[in-house]
Amino acid sequence: MTRSLGALTSPELARRAPVLAVPLGATEQHGPHLPLGTDTAIATALCHRLAAAVADVLVAPAVPYGSSGEHAGFPGTVSIGQEAVELLVVELVRSLDDVAAAVLVNAHGGNRAPLHRAEQRLRSEGRPLLVWSPTGPADDSHAGHTETSVMLHLHPDQVSPERAETGATAPLPDLIEPLRNHGVRAVSSNGVLGDPTRATAAAGRRILDDWTASLTAAVGTFRATPLGG
Repeated sequence: MTRSLGALTSPELARRAPVLAVPLGATEQHGPHLPLGTDTAIATALCHRLAAAVADVLVAPAVPYGSSGEHAGFPGTVSIGQEAVELLVVELVRSLDDVAAAVLVNAHGGNRAPLHRAEQRLRSEGRPLLVWSPTGPADDSHAGHTETSVMLHLHPDQVSPERAETGATAPLPDLIEPLRNHGVRAVSSNGVLGDPTRATAAAGRRILDDWTASLTAAVGTFRATPLGG
């Protein structure tokens, strides 16, 4: 049985009332060694892992653009801004009349603020919705050890470890003000927040396993609540 929404026909979906997992990513710089689609690839992988663990979950096509204005100035970054992300999520979830609930799996930090606003708005309308994002160390928030390890596990052919460079390694709370005011380039000339130089595929598999367990548990708790379906 397919676990991808895009592979179903309309009559096939009419016979189901699934939980729909929507991968939310971005298209933005990830240092000199990771692809622009890193966040989207990670969100998509997590959704498919969730679908493998929970029988009635379907995976929607990924949203590959997000609020990435902080990465402006680095080639390849595409941003639709916070207002567009919020509106996209609101209208997307409002349209889901044929599913039991929506789980938005977000792998891009810049999407968190608009997602929070969208979640509040949609929950006030009584719509069953869970927003979930993976966590990581405060000094390793972008293109560092965590994301590089995960991508080495998922898509090693898209990673260039020989180009990996240490970036800004201060905890994100210490960088957040200049980052918000002037962008990532103001705190990291190579676009990296963390140290990817010792990343490994084995570490990436462990990180993905931990994230998958956390996501699966969050969905289980969510579904046990009245708004969780």
